[in-house]
Amino acid sequence: MASMARNRCGVACRMAAISALAVSLAAPAWAQQPAQGDTPVTVTRVVRQDLPEYTRGIGTVQAYRQVLVRARVDGNLDTIAFREGQEVHPGDLLAQIDPRPYAAALAQAKARRASDQAMIDNAQRDLVRYASLARTNVASRQQVDTQQSLVAQDQASLQGDDAAIAAAALNLNYCRITSPIEGVVGLRLTDIGNLIHATDATGIVTIAQVHPISLVFTLPQDQLPAIRAAMAASGGTPPVAATKQDGGTVLSQGQLVTINNSIDQTTGTIALKAQFANTDNRLWPGQFVTGRLQLGVEHGALTLPPQAVQHGPDGLFVYTVKTDSTIGRSDVKVGYQDEGAAVISSGVSAGEAVVLSGQLRVQPGMKVDARPAS
Repeated sequence: MASMARNRCGVACRMAAISALAVSLAAPAWAQQPAQGDTPVTVTRVVRQDLPEYTRGIGTVQAYRQVLVRARVDGNLDTIAFREGQEVHPGDLLAQIDPRPYAAALAQAKARRASDQAMIDNAQRDLVRYASLARTNVASRQQVDTQQSLVAQDQASLQGDDAAIAAAALNLNYCRITSPIEGVVGLRLTDIGNLIHATDATGIVTIAQVHPISLVFTLPQDQLPAIRAAMAASGGTPPVAATKQDGGTVLSQGQLVTINNSIDQTTGTIALKAQFANTDNRLWPGQFVTGRLQLGVEHGALTLPPQAVQHGPDGLFVYTVKTDSTIGRSDVKVGYQDEGAAVISSGVSAGEAVVLSGQLRVQPGMKVDARPAS
């Protein structure tokens, strides 16, 4: 009987232990170990500072000047004197067309002039003779007039020869194709040995000037008054930064050059052009970047990181941390805002502690463990 009682007790004890283990496994962690201490949050301070105001628009980098180099005379391409991607200066040789046909044409024009010069020299000597004979009535006045006309005709022919020599010399000079601007040479569009013509549309190579370089970007038309005001305040050239498309990394600093003379009615935007020195070649023609135009500076503004401002059903608000480490709530109004700072026009004061992260875990009146943001 005692053995049976012990067995029943052992079975009951084991069942109770299993039930307790099942309850402990089913219970959530927060029920097993209640939270100790205050809720941790990260806080920041309301700062009074001078904050630049920017506006942004997507744009395309353009060469300051771009030239398609074409031949101005016909002929076989004998020489290509550039390397693709090379930087060239005005007057640098790019290519050369076979000059022999044009050198021969120049020599022919010079020979024709020499012949005409000999003819006019003889005509002038005859004119002197006829004029002398006319004074003694040996030659008629008509002969003198006819000879004067012949001299004038020969002089006109000589002027035509001079023009032909100049044209032939110019065509011979056009055989040397040189760079008209400073810039970077692109990929060549033809090869040595090809017969090229002055009427060819493809050309030989393109040259793009990248020092300086331009950026054309667009902004909404309703920002035009602010842009005009910024130009007036800065003497016509407010600063512009070219950034990556995410708006973060600044690639180059420049200045606004001009705004377009009309608004695009299909998009309701206005195009602006900025110029950059681009000495480090971080901008390149055809590149898509964001143009960040500085409209002005708001002096002594109360600022917070944008993530500290919360959106509620009644508007914007922030959670503040009072001196006793309890949470308060303040409705705020935000003026200008960018990815780095939000200007608070009302609702908080300078130096006040505001919750930066952890807002989902707090409520007004709750006590928190406030930790400063790094």
